[in-house]
Amino acid sequence: MAVGQAGGRWVVVVPQTGQVPGPPWAATCQVGDGGETVTVAVTAAVTAVMGTGTQPTEAQCDSLEGRIYLDYNATTPLAPEVVQAVWDAMCQAWGNPSSSHPAGRKAKELVGSARESLARMIGGRPEDIVFTSGGTEANNMVIHTACRHFHESQRGTEDRRGSPHIVTSTVEHDSIRLPLEQLGKEGLAETTFVPVSPRSGQAEVDDVLAAIRPNTCLVSLMLANNETGVIMPVAELSQRVCALNQRRAAEGLPRILVHTDAAQMIGKGRVDVQELGVDYLTIVGHKFHGPRIGALYARSPGIATPLHPMLFGGGQERSFRPGTENTPMIAGLGQAAELVSKNWEAYEAHMRDVRDYLEATLEASFGKQRIRFNSHFKGSKRLCNTCNFSILGPGLQGRRVLANCKVLLASVGAACHSEKGDRGQSSCCQLLLLLNEAAVGAAVTVPAPEETLSGPGGLWHHQHGRTQGSGVFPAGLADVRELDLPGYS
Repeated sequence: MAVGQAGGRWVVVVPQTGQVPGPPWAATCQVGDGGETVTVAVTAAVTAVMGTGTQPTEAQCDSLEGRIYLDYNATTPLAPEVVQAVWDAMCQAWGNPSSSHPAGRKAKELVGSARESLARMIGGRPEDIVFTSGGTEANNMVIHTACRHFHESQRGTEDRRGSPHIVTSTVEHDSIRLPLEQLGKEGLAETTFVPVSPRSGQAEVDDVLAAIRPNTCLVSLMLANNETGVIMPVAELSQRVCALNQRRAAEGLPRILVHTDAAQMIGKGRVDVQELGVDYLTIVGHKFHGPRIGALYARSPGIATPLHPMLFGGGQERSFRPGTENTPMIAGLGQAAELVSKNWEAYEAHMRDVRDYLEATLEASFGKQRIRFNSHFKGSKRLCNTCNFSILGPGLQGRRVLANCKVLLASVGAACHSEKGDRGQSSCCQLLLLLNEAAVGAAVTVPAPEETLSGPGGLWHHQHGRTQGSGVFPAGLADVRELDLPGYS
């Protein structure tokens, strides 16, 4: 891969690479100069061929033809195998899984098979998996459970501990942050938001433990950040909380539950709930080429680990999540999990190679003085697909770069912030403010894709990840001539 100017536009040239089994995967990068982040995804498991790197026509811009999708940490396209699984379930397993007749039994078997696939993917047991509408519901269910369990544990005790207290980080997804803020406004719970360290990019274990109080009932820490790519020390945190819980039990203090949101990690690295030692883990299908539903892992729910429903109705999902199961989407999620279980090591190695090559080429093309890599922390691991960087220059902002891109499909910051304008809540922005305020606005995250789209003049993806040769990415990282910025003419 190489970065340079072609026809007045910055381009990324992707070299020929070897074959990767299964659907291809993404890698993320960030670009910018001073105050905001842009999330983009560069191809990792495939090579993009876009002819000569010229601008697409207006008609192509209105569709996906000729466009480069670089937003894989926001969502991924469905793998062909997943599409087939969803279609087959819609046509052949349309019965109600709760019905006892053959049509119902067939649907129930499909749901059970998908549950086994998800459990296998994360090293858990099928009975530990509860299907949800998505990651947001799963995260809210954990918070709801922790607060309710705290109050139940206080019943009949003389030494009441007041409101439940929860510890999390400042860079969590909104489905963690906003419910906790709302509980605080209503006086129903207290929360400590632990900032990430400028040394490691992580919410460090010692800082999290220092925030624990006698009334702490939950610690929630994402497994990997969607913008910086930094992997959090969840396994170490679980080990130390487990030891702490033994001492707290002797003192009559409530147990602290441990949760991780693994949305960004699954499919890009090893995820094993036994190694992580967590009580809860959130699964989000559309982050690994599955449909837009999710699941919650709860270790022996209702036995070893509490789990309280937020909805009440039928007895589906053992009454933890009532409502008739969405069999087609569950079947698709199970198929996506199977692909991850079989191929994650190949995906990870290939994405890392592409990411590292991209970073080396960016540095060679722009020079060390104009590039800041925002995810390079000594001793900290990061996602294989994520390269977060800033292009430094006066007045250069990620939004302006993307506004001038006719080919690139990317976002400023996390997708959940894109319509709010609250870029200050961005994980990368918060981290960069600790490091160098001047780099915030220029940061752009580029996740490399696992698979690509097809368009005229070139090929994006082979459904089995076969590379089609070298080509050009007219990524438009900064068409500096159009931007008319000092030092970039």
